[in-house]
Amino acid sequence: MGNRFPAQDRFADGAQFIDGRLRPGTSGRTHAVVDPATGDELLTYELAGEADVDAAVAAALAAFPGWAGATPGERSDALHRFAAVLAERAAEFAAAESLQCGKPIKLSTEFDVPGTVDNAAFFAGAARHLEGASAGEYSGDHTSYVRREPIGVVGSIAPWNYPLQMAAWKILPAVAAGNTIVLKPSELTPFTSLMFAQAAQEAGIPDGVINIVNGAGADAGERLVGHPDVVMTSFTGSTAVGKRVAEIATATVKRLHLELGGKAPFLVFDDADLEAAVQGAVAGALINTGQDCTAATRAYVQRPLYDAFVSAVAALMETVRLGDPFAPSTDMGPLISYAHRERVAGIVDRARGYARVVTGGAAPDGAGLAEGAYYRPTLVVDAAQDSEIVQSEIFGPVLVVLPFDSDDEGIRLANDTPYGLAASVWSRDVYRTGRATREIKAGCVWVNDHIPIISEMPHGGYKASGYGKDMSAYSFEEYTQVKHVMYDNTAVARKDWHRTIFGDRL
Repeated sequence: MGNRFPAQDRFADGAQFIDGRLRPGTSGRTHAVVDPATGDELLTYELAGEADVDAAVAAALAAFPGWAGATPGERSDALHRFAAVLAERAAEFAAAESLQCGKPIKLSTEFDVPGTVDNAAFFAGAARHLEGASAGEYSGDHTSYVRREPIGVVGSIAPWNYPLQMAAWKILPAVAAGNTIVLKPSELTPFTSLMFAQAAQEAGIPDGVINIVNGAGADAGERLVGHPDVVMTSFTGSTAVGKRVAEIATATVKRLHLELGGKAPFLVFDDADLEAAVQGAVAGALINTGQDCTAATRAYVQRPLYDAFVSAVAALMETVRLGDPFAPSTDMGPLISYAHRERVAGIVDRARGYARVVTGGAAPDGAGLAEGAYYRPTLVVDAAQDSEIVQSEIFGPVLVVLPFDSDDEGIRLANDTPYGLAASVWSRDVYRTGRATREIKAGCVWVNDHIPIISEMPHGGYKASGYGKDMSAYSFEEYTQVKHVMYDNTAVARKDWHRTIFGDRL
């Protein structure tokens, strides 16, 4: 294993991108980016402090009038150029993403980077399609129409599990709609967000439109959310932190979008294609080493298929290849950090007191893996519905399987957590799947698949998984201000309704 991306050289000028240039942070504290596959330090950089956030917001505020005043076609052209630059740099982006996150290179190459390029192309098109109610004489005496206008400076916060895609999800709809933005990625994974902003600059998007501050949440993050010149915050992360973000945003009456935790149910009815369900469960549970808020974490399997499902999932999990993220044959990389691995292991270890670990449940001891934050694919059974491992978000390669009897029970159990981000249902019966898609409370419900996302469709949750949408035209609209414009058509000085304020009917 080794450094496949020259981070020290690339970010020698600093890990803050403000008003079109890299610069060091001014918090007085540094952070070391660590390769989770080896434990090697990749880059030590100066963290952003409040002064850096203020500078980034000022740059975004200064750039806003010019960018908001560009025509939709001009913004669209810039985003098309941006998509082309991203596509040209695909291999470099994939290498940086795999290095800082520990993702298998095949995942970065075939999922993260192409998805980001496609997202840029989608929002390039969306920039030309700002829709509103058609003009009309709704009152009889007036013509009304709706304008959609940019809202101003957006301050967004993204997590470490998909740094490149999350940067795209936050930045692209905001700038397509004519806004400017300051993004705070996770300080653990700064590389591809900075590269994303640099690529935008190369594509001709003006300086100050996209700014990146890499700092800790308690100072840089809270300053960004609470900044008086930031009019909207979009946050992706845990529900606990999302509550804090909401508290700060509420104090300044900001528009708020929250994409929070998940605990996705994987509901298998007794007429499902067993092989498809097994394949889907393992893929859905282990994608990105399980560090995915939509990952399959709770499989409910109708009793006739339960034993066969558990046996087949365990067998398939045991074939998954852990290894060097840059090896083409590696299926699963490490968790993001040693601390996070200890958190995941702690949940599994506590579950041994009330459930059974069928496979996994430990760090691997194979050659070349001991130095990294690796954890084996893990299958747990015999847990109670109200147990920690069923109810809490694990964010690791852990699947818990529970049986159910009736369809009513299966749907009830699927809904029985505070979360509602994603779910999947598995059956050959269109009426069964139709009922489940209607009654499961989640922002996305897949049928006979789990995980695929597309730029044209919205991503966001119910309940404690937050509100608002990423991707799609629905997210685009969230970054616009709706304005009603109303023209009088009568040219009459004294309107009949004035009598309700003064005088009598004429």
